[in-house]
Amino acid sequence: MWQRNNVWLHYLKNIIAADVSSAVFLASYLRHSAVSKSYACCLEVIDLQKYKVVTQQAKVRIALRDRVKIPFVFVVGKN
Repeated sequence: MWQRNNVWLHYLKNIIAADVSSAVFLASYLRHSAVSKSYACCLEVIDLQKYKVVTQQAKVRIALRDRVKIPFVFVVGKN
């Protein structure tokens, strides 16, 4: 599976890929995900100050924008 001639290269924004085309694809996907905020469906926000677990995608986006800087508010992946 792993051969000795594989070389992983470290690119900007902490992208590690075997070739330039893979790095460009990964960078464009990460940018698309960040702009469209499509990752919010996979996250939950646990707010210990209000004793709540926010799971709805729209409310998770709001909590990520407003409440993440507050102590005892945690972002957790659903998997």
